[in-house]
Amino acid sequence: MLNRHILERVLLRAMSGGADFAEIFAERSRSSSISYVDSRIESIYDNTLSGVGIRAFLGVRTVYASTTDITEEGLMLCAASVAEAIGGGRADQNIVLSERITPNIHPVRIVPSDSLTGFAADLLKAGCQAAAGYDKRIIQVQGRLMTNDRNILIANSEGLYITDRSVRTRIAISAIASDGTENQTGSASPGALMGLEFFEEHMPEEIGRRAAEQAITNLEAVYCRAGKMTVAIESGFGGVLFHEACGHSLEATSVAIGASQMAGKLGQKIANEKVTVVDDGTIPGGWGSMNIDDEGNPARRNVLIENGVLKSYMIDRLGSRRMGLPVTGNSRRENYSFEPTSRMTNTFILNGPDRNEDIIASIEYGLYAKEMGGGSVNPLTGAFNFSVREGYMIRNGKICEAVRGASLIGTGSQILENIDMVGQNQACGEGMCGSRSGSVPVGVGQPLIRMTGLTVGGR
Repeated sequence: MLNRHILERVLLRAMSGGADFAEIFAERSRSSSISYVDSRIESIYDNTLSGVGIRAFLGVRTVYASTTDITEEGLMLCAASVAEAIGGGRADQNIVLSERITPNIHPVRIVPSDSLTGFAADLLKAGCQAAAGYDKRIIQVQGRLMTNDRNILIANSEGLYITDRSVRTRIAISAIASDGTENQTGSASPGALMGLEFFEEHMPEEIGRRAAEQAITNLEAVYCRAGKMTVAIESGFGGVLFHEACGHSLEATSVAIGASQMAGKLGQKIANEKVTVVDDGTIPGGWGSMNIDDEGNPARRNVLIENGVLKSYMIDRLGSRRMGLPVTGNSRRENYSFEPTSRMTNTFILNGPDRNEDIIASIEYGLYAKEMGGGSVNPLTGAFNFSVREGYMIRNGKICEAVRGASLIGTGSQILENIDMVGQNQACGEGMCGSRSGSVPVGVGQPLIRMTGLTVGGR
């Protein structure tokens, strides 16, 4: 992407103000999407993003700047602004970049391209038409098929020179159902670190029907009653609750500055012994996976909580300096215009010892959250509030009527303490996570779990 000798000169310029480390992150990404609304393809979008970010360190101080001018003159001007801002004297150093090649553990067979636009449009149509035809009460269907082809180069003053390419594909279909009086929605949006071969395993028609089925279920549902109760949360995207309520509290972004409920708790028991949590960026094809992170470190599998004991945080370079702990391959950013921070990749609870049928049978009265929706969390306190996209009441150990309007309210530490049964059907779902370094794709997951004494919002 950029000449190695030019990059060496740019790094030296970035360090000329006294920095003890400098880094260049160059990116060229192509994003495409096809939108379907009201029984037709509404738009086709294609965008290319290209630019460079330059960062310098002096101890735990950082300065970051970015530019779209990738000529040598433009890069030197950007590096000069970083050097001037970091201050601290003058650094004399020789930098020799040496290429490092990381194996590609996420091969792509069908790369999205212009020639495949018609093929992709047909896939999206098939999914949306399946949703529309599911039930006569489906009154509107919308869909998007999105791909991203990202090429990055990372060079730093320690001599690292590395490149990587990643291709992601996702389809999102939403349906609105109406009985003439009120409307309810349903959606499905799977994705993977794959090309269009993704649709060989995920049939668009099935994705569309799933969205429509959820909309009809919610249309027929009664309002959930509020109160404190036992809750069973299903596998897959149910893991978003842990991701938001606990996962962010394990990122160095907050831990390193003491703004996390988990700061200073390494080696302590923080959860039920049935709970083991992993963040794994090496899962082949995983939505949140990668070959290298955005600082050039190889992706890793990190055990965060093992049998209830806190074993590790997720740590980027700045967090490593602040905490005195090694990096864990969790540095991420939306694109070159963002300074990277520690972020989750694919974060999930492992299978436990309990049979799924025993979990449901053990609940005399409670809520079965088949699919979670969005929510919010305060990483300092762990306080959260999450909606339930599809839920059912449990009575006498059996899943009964569908309910809507349910939300789960509590704190991350409460979740960890109150999980007392962990099932055996671990699966992952896909989402986008926003933080200081922008929006990045993440996988979330778990098996079916049971939590006692959780506050459920409703009517």
